[in-house]
Amino acid sequence: MTITLHRVFWALPILIFVIWAKGITPPKSLKIWGAYLTMGALNNALPFSLIFWGQTQITSGLASILNGATGVTGVIVAGLFLSDERLTPTKLIGVVFGFFGVALTVGIEAFQNLDLRSLALIAILLAGLSYSLAGVWAKLYLSGQKREMNALGMLLCSTVMMCPLALYIDGTTQLDLQISTWSAIIALAVIFTSLSYLLYFNILNRVGSGNLMLVTLLIPPFAITLDVLVLGERLAPISLVGFAFIALGLIIIDGRVIRLLQRSFFVALNLVLGRFT
Repeated sequence: MTITLHRVFWALPILIFVIWAKGITPPKSLKIWGAYLTMGALNNALPFSLIFWGQTQITSGLASILNGATGVTGVIVAGLFLSDERLTPTKLIGVVFGFFGVALTVGIEAFQNLDLRSLALIAILLAGLSYSLAGVWAKLYLSGQKREMNALGMLLCSTVMMCPLALYIDGTTQLDLQISTWSAIIALAVIFTSLSYLLYFNILNRVGSGNLMLVTLLIPPFAITLDVLVLGERLAPISLVGFAFIALGLIIIDGRVIRLLQRSFFVALNLVLGRFT
């Protein structure tokens, strides 16, 4: 809870400066601030806390693979709630591959024996579902607002939520931390929160909620590589097989690679037929 609080709180100064520099006036509508509060819970407070706790029980590589499944749940949630992002047969096939990958990665025993490790797996999957719901919520209720204000309003509300939670669960926040710890906190807050959420709301308006979640396909390869090089962690081969199925499912859902292969096939077929005629 305290890590989550640090992450959202120290992201605020950057976004406040951006809002001030661009002369953006904060909204006065209580309805919009209510939407920010819900967004802060779904996109920050709940998933950040679940993932941070989950990573105390499992490797960050495995956590990243499970986080990659957000692209699958994102497409389903968007298809259920957004009229312009309906599920298609191709997307459904991709979803099947994706869920099979998640099942391989997690393993059925995780749901039979609820120890801390299996609970951590479920926590990270629930975080992915929360991210997916947040994408739909943002498109439904925040599309008309400035993306800079959306990022600030969301993080401000999540900070307000996390203050009493961190105090109640973890106790008083300690600030006498090591330099390496502060470096990690500032990196989380500035690069991976304030700057990334400015991009998040920009991309959401351009491509929609379901496609936005497909960016999670990039998380596992980077995380697994860094785990091996920096942390010395190792993943079970079945986890890598599971990731391959998740990645294949996301590629099918996205559709661009399949369309490229189709065009290449027909071009090659025309060339072959042209030679015979």
